[in-house]
Formats: sequence, structure tokens, C-alpha cells
Amino acid sequence: MPTRQPARIKARRTPGDLLAGLGALAVLVALIAGVPYALLRLAGPPLPPELLNLDLLTSQVGTSTIIAILVLLVWLAWLQLVVCVLVEIYAGLRRVGMPARVPLSGGTQMFANRLVSAAMLLFTVSAVALPIAKLTSLPPAGPSVVATGLSSMSGPAADERAELEPVRKAKKVYVVQPPHGRHHESLWEIAEKCLGDGRRYPEIYRLNQHKEQPDGSRLHMADLIRPGWVLDMPDDARNIHIVPASQPRDDTLKDHPDKPVELDGRTQTVTPGRADLPAEPAPEVADPRERAGDRSGERASERGGADGTRETSRDPVPTVPAERPPYTVPDTVPDSGRQDPPAVAEPSESGQDTGLGMLDYLAGASLAAAGLLVALGRRRRQQLWHRAFGHRITRPRDDAAQAELALRLGADAPGSRMLDVGLRLLGRSLAAQNRVPPTIYAAHLSPQSLDLWIHPPDPEAPEPWTAHDGGQVWRLPAHEGRMLDERALADAPAPYPGLVSLGSNGEGRVLVDLEAAHGPIGISGPHTTAALAALAVELATNRWSDRMRVTLVGFGEELTVIASDRIRYVGSLAEILPELEAGGRDHGGEVLTGRIHGRAADPVCQPHYLLSAIAPTSEEGRRLALLARKGVRTAAGYVIAGDVPHATWNWTITEEGRAEVDALGFDVAAQLLPRRQYRALIDLFLAAGRLEGEPLSDEPEPVTQTPSVEVRVLGPAEVVGPPPMEEGRAVIAVEMAVYLATHPGGVHPVVLGGILWPRGVQSVVRDATIARVVAWLGTDSQGRPNLYADESGRLRLGPEVRTDWMLFRDLVRQSHANPAGRPALLDRALSLVRGPLLNGRPRGRYAWLAADDLEYNVTAGVADAAHRLCEVRLARGETDQAVAAVRAGLLLAADDEGLWRDLLRATHLTADPVRLRAVVDALHRRAASHPYGGGMAPETEALIDELLPSWRMRSAPTA
Repeated sequence: MPTRQPARIKARRTPGDLLAGLGALAVLVALIAGVPYALLRLAGPPLPPELLNLDLLTSQVGTSTIIAILVLLVWLAWLQLVVCVLVEIYAGLRRVGMPARVPLSGGTQMFANRLVSAAMLLFTVSAVALPIAKLTSLPPAGPSVVATGLSSMSGPAADERAELEPVRKAKKVYVVQPPHGRHHESLWEIAEKCLGDGRRYPEIYRLNQHKEQPDGSRLHMADLIRPGWVLDMPDDARNIHIVPASQPRDDTLKDHPDKPVELDGRTQTVTPGRADLPAEPAPEVADPRERAGDRSGERASERGGADGTRETSRDPVPTVPAERPPYTVPDTVPDSGRQDPPAVAEPSESGQDTGLGMLDYLAGASLAAAGLLVALGRRRRQQLWHRAFGHRITRPRDDAAQAELALRLGADAPGSRMLDVGLRLLGRSLAAQNRVPPTIYAAHLSPQSLDLWIHPPDPEAPEPWTAHDGGQVWRLPAHEGRMLDERALADAPAPYPGLVSLGSNGEGRVLVDLEAAHGPIGISGPHTTAALAALAVELATNRWSDRMRVTLVGFGEELTVIASDRIRYVGSLAEILPELEAGGRDHGGEVLTGRIHGRAADPVCQPHYLLSAIAPTSEEGRRLALLARKGVRTAAGYVIAGDVPHATWNWTITEEGRAEVDALGFDVAAQLLPRRQYRALIDLFLAAGRLEGEPLSDEPEPVTQTPSVEVRVLGPAEVVGPPPMEEGRAVIAVEMAVYLATHPGGVHPVVLGGILWPRGVQSVVRDATIARVVAWLGTDSQGRPNLYADESGRLRLGPEVRTDWMLFRDLVRQSHANPAGRPALLDRALSLVRGPLLNGRPRGRYAWLAADDLEYNVTAGVADAAHRLCEVRLARGETDQAVAAVRAGLLLAADDEGLWRDLLRATHLTADPVRLRAVVDALHRRAASHPYGGGMAPETEALIDELLPSWRMRSAPTA
């Protein structure tokens, strides 16, 4: 059957285009010419005499001066708009692609872009300025196809009809795909795949904001999309579906039900490596078997045609030096030589407890993860107190390491802080007004705000809280929460310690207050113990509580290793009921009032929460009901598995992992801690409790003295040598370079994808990013690529790529063999230290450090080098140089108290008591305000007592 050529469609201006163009032209004329005319007539020149008077800096500012400044600001805004308009006109007329960016003019330039684009429609259809957000080059010109009901026709008749019938309007859409394993699509990834750059995601958001989706919901937040949604896409999108403009979203979803766009024949697709991709080179994707044959000159790739067929094209492969094979991605990871496991374990098929990775549970428990990391950090500080020279602290392995990685990725430290500080401020404000705190039965924490659902409704919320829904909700906006002074509220009591996460509703975390139930809470379902374990972990580590006891019945004995000061375990309800009955007789109804007025130490106000995995007998159920005394608030909460008589609330954890609370009407994705994740957490804290440490390895590595690229990790991450990369892509590119540079054995691209994108990534995004970094790092002095794939397919950096850590270790090794030159060599090594390891890394990046030796080795290695140099300097009587050596080490290893003790000794030997007092005060302030707490090591306190006996007396008022 002959292939029918697509009908050519002549572009025409519609009446709407003409009206829009005339309107835009009128607005441009008014803004460019009318604004300065009006300003000159009404306000005068940009610089009136008031602003040219030199006495302005010393004299009192009057009303005329303020008006003159405001007029100058208006002139500057007009000038900024003129520059933006000129840039857009130049880009549109010359067709230079993306217009140049005018600094500090994001919104203004976007406005100018739209006006200029609309005005140019009066003169030509094609000369339209590209949107400012477009960051990729235009695809090559070629025939375009609008496939709307014509694909079934062929032959001359079809061609005639195609030319005679008006072409139906079409639109481009994207169907959000269901999650694959642990990977969920985001607007950023869709923009990366379909528009060429993730930073264009706001365009997709604006096109679809508030539009109803097939499931009846609407897009309200850019970071919340759901599988099955049909998103309208910009005109230049690729990897999309082309459908009639009038087609409802439901029909689109039925027409393209579950197929990823790359596999759908009716999809406009892009093949990696072809010329219609962005300008940067893409990696070559080839079958390993083809590489073995004579296929060096071309590569087979497939893409879907508009009629559902598959097209095969062959593209030339760029040549590289013979000793450096081109970057290729084998279909499978070779079995031999693969040493690096994926950053997150792949799902198995052995059931829910083991079928999902750490990210599915631990990273999802964002508030619990934040508390667990603080508790873990406190343990790590204690490990450092006992670290011996030549040893590093014990690091976790296997699932325990993956658990820490998941915690780092998922921890919502800002949300935890806002919940803590916001509630303490609320309690203090109510106490100052002598008001009775309301009952908070639930809370909702989202990126936008913290909402408290209170009873009874009260429209008088204390500032900065605001009342909504008739006073049923008190809201603290996120921007207000971020501005709260944490230190000023440090001594404010925690009024609602019983708030604990029930789960997520897709927009944020839903919490319930165990005390607000005023009675026992029954919990049932196939995942009851996993839900109780999650409650226990968050209660034991949250920061919005002061004093608390959590008693676990029939489960969780090992959880005492996480928070022994809060958690205890008993084997049955019979063991704990007498104690609960004895402590609950005279509670009264003043729990909340007592807390906000600072009576937290009163037993009436101290919370005690009971979590039982053992169902009560009828007698135990009766005693629990009497304990709770419905209608009266006590500082207690009881969550009991099974059918609990007289339960106030009933929670059900469904087979699908949903949490349903009958009395509150909640139905959310439950927060669970299944067996495997539970065991991994315990192993993580057990590893952090080992004080013996592990010997530091000293394996030699080749170090080039003339690097073409240097990767710096001993401080902020930097890559020196390649040209600057645009900011949006530099973060992941630098992280990739850091990982490869610190793992010289190489890593397979598939494994690298799991490391850098632990939540999952599409292969096309991964491969394009790798190719971009290959091009960015360039070649060395011999013309060899600085990043290449070896014969096994593993990515490696070339011999002229060096890290500052490699040079540091090499200098330290040289100092061992050269005692005479040891001070100079160690000085050179410590001069490489610029701050904490990879300081300032973006939140959520470099999570792989949790399962890697690098962080542990670097901290111990730098501390040991500083300690050794301090000893050498002191032996020579060079006390000032000894102090400088220790301070250089503390730039990176600030938590190593062995270095602080070195600093104390060296400063003491300077015979300057003022300097010694300054060091002691700094150490005391650091210990008192450390985010992980824990104070100072006993050995450090004893040394201070010896060197400066009066320090406690002076430090006591600030303690």
C-alpha cells in the first residue's frame, strides 16, 4: 500500500488573532510611549532635584523625597519593561530561538513575551517570539501530521478529501502513568521528557490548573498529580498524545488507557540521540550483541509512527579514541564485576512486608523520619566521643543503611519544626490571654499550612493563627511558621504531645490527638502491628513533646534501643493496668491549662500513651473504659488492637494499607512500619550504638598532579575545569561527578540511576543526563573522554580527573614516610579543607552518603590528620600553629570532641587565659545548642575542669 503524504495545511490568521494582535499592539504603545509621557507630565523627570541634593544622605527625609523615590522606581520598572520588549522583538524577528534572559525580570519578561507574540500575529504567523520558559532548541523543520480520523483512509480519494475538508483542531495531551515500583511521575519529570527541561513544569501546571480530571478531582498543587490524569500540554511538547481539541478527558483516557507514551503507536515520540532532541548530545543506546558485530557506523532505534507502525532509523555514532569506548547502555547489567547494589532494594514478590522498599514506608513517614534522624544523630555524637585514632565510627550495612537513606530522603524537618514551634507559640499566646486551650482532635500539615481541627469552634484564634470555617479550623500559614523564633519559644511547654501521624491524604500529613479521644481507641485490620509500630516510633522521637512515656504491650521490645527514656515494654495488659489505674484517679480536667501555664512537671500533665498489640479480655476492656472516663480529658491515650468494648474511636487498617477512623470520617494512606523496615530501623540504631569503631582503610590510589578536572568534596561540592553549567542542571551533574570520582571502580548506568534518583527515574532522562555530563566534562590532555564506559558498560572517570580527597589522602600517606617533611605535608593536606563534607548540598540530594563509606572515612581521616599535626607542632613548641591545625580539622569534623580536646590543650599552652576562656565558651555554647543535643563528652568536661576550674560558675547562667 503506498504511503500517503500528509496534507499541507496553510496557516491563516483568525479574527481572534487579529483582535488579540491589535489589543497587544495598543497595550505596547501605551506602555512604551504613554507611560513616560504621563510620568513627564505628572511627576517630572526620573531624577528630580530632591534626589540630586547631596544633603539627602544626612537631612531628614520628607514627603517630597519619598514621592521622588517612588517616581524613580516607576521609571526603573518602565525601563525594565522596555528592555524586555526589545529583547522579545529581536528574538521574534531574528528567530534566534529562546530570547535572552533579562536579569531580575522573570514576570516582566513573560508579560512582554505574550504582548510581543500577540502583536506579531498582525504581520506574520510564523514570526512569534518563543516563550521565555522554553529552554530547548527548536526541532528541525519537517512535515507535521494532524491525525484525526484520517489514518484509516488511503489512496487518491483520501488525499482529495484531506485537501478539501477543513482540518479539525487538535491538542496535545499527556496521560499520567501509574507508578512503576517505587517511582511516581511528577510534573518536573513530565516537563523533562515532553518539553526538554524540567523547569518548564509551571507551563503544564498553568494549562491544567483547576480543570476537572477523569476521577473528578482537580489540579491544585504543582507537586500533586495522580495516575490517569489527562494533562493538556504546550504546543511544542513531544512524547505526547495528539487528540481532537474537543475530546473530553474521559474519552482520552479510554483511548489510551495504560500504555506509556513511548509504547503507544498513536503517540508523537522522540528517539534518544536524534537531531530533534535538545542541542546537548544524548547517550547512545545499543544492544551489547550489536556492539560485537560490524555496526560501528550506525545505530538502530525505533519510534512510533502516527499510524501505529514502528519506524526504524539509523543515526551515526560519534567517534571517540579507540581506548575509550563510547558510552552505551546494555539491556541488562552484567553479572560479572558488578559490585554496587541499587540505592534502594527493588520490590520483591514475597508479600507486603518485604515486597516494598524502604522508601515506600520510611521515607513516607516524613515526621517520624525527622525525629528518627535527630535520635540517630545523638547516637552518632556519642560514637564520636569514643572514636579512637585510626578508626572511624561503625557504619550501618545492608537494610540498615538503606533505612537511613530512606530517612534522609523523606525527613520533613521544616514540617516537624513548624508543628513544634507553632503549637508552643499557640500555648503561650493562650496562656497570656488567660484562655482555656481548645481540644484539637486532628491536624493537617501540608507545604502550605498547618491546620488544627478544634472543638468547640472558636473564631478568635491568636495571631499569627487565623480562624477558618466558622472557627472550626485554626490555620498557621507556612510562611508565618518559618518566621517564628525557635529560640524565643525554647522554654514554652508543649501543649499537645499526643498528636501523632495517622497517614497521608495526598496533600499532606493527617495527625490525630490520642488524648482527644477521651477513651480507648480500637485498632483492627491485617496490618495492625505495623500501624502500632509506626505510632510508637513517632511518639518516641517527635519534637513537639517534652516529657512522655510510651508503654508497648506485646510488641516492640527492641524499640527501646531508639528511645529508652520514653519507651518501655511489657508482656501483657495485666502488667500495666494497676499502674494506670493508680495514676489516673485524680487527673481532673486541667491537663491543657496546666501545660500552657508551665506545670508540665505535674503528674497530672505528663502524658502516658499505651499501645497494645494484644486484644483485651472483657474484664481488661471494662477497666480501660473506666480509666478513660469518657468526656474528661486526661494526659493519656490508649490504642488497643482488636475488638475493644466501649471504644471511643475505631481505626481500621485495610488490606490495601488505608486507615479509616469511623468517628472522624478519615480515610487516608496509613503510616505503617512493616516487619522488614522495623528490623532495619533496629539494626540501624544498634550499629549507631557500637562504640568500638572500625579501622580506617589506607588503600593507595593513583593521583594525577596535573588534573584536567578536579572534583572538590572537602567543603561545598565543586567541579573545577569544565565550563559553567546552567544552574538547573548543574546540581545533578555535580552530584554525578562527585559519586563517580569517589568510586573509581566504576558503576553501571542502571545502578547509577538508582543512586542519583532513588525514587526512580525514566531511562531516557537518566541517559540524557549522563550524556550531558559526558559532554560537560570534556576530554583530557590526550583527547580521551573524562567520562567514559569501559568494556563491561561501567561508567568511569578518566585518569586526569582528581578529587581533593584523593590528594588529601596522598599527602597524608607521604607524611607517614617522610617525618622531616611531615608538618609541611599535613599543612598542605589540611589546607584543602574548606568546610563540612559537601557543605550546602540541596535537601534530598546525596542521600547515597548514608550507605557509603565516604562520609565516615573523610570525617575520621581529616580529624586524624589535624590531631597528628597538632601533636607535631606541640612537640616543636609551635603552639599557635598547633591551634591553627586543629581549627582546620574542625572546619570539617566539628563534632569530633577529640579535636576539641586538642584545641583546649593547645590553647592552654599558649598561656593566654582569655583565648582559653573563649574556646571553653564556644564549646559550651555549641554543646548547649547542638541540634542533636547530648551536651559534651564527660572526658571533655573533665579536661575543662582541669584547665579552667572556674568555667562552670560562669557558664551556669547560660546553661
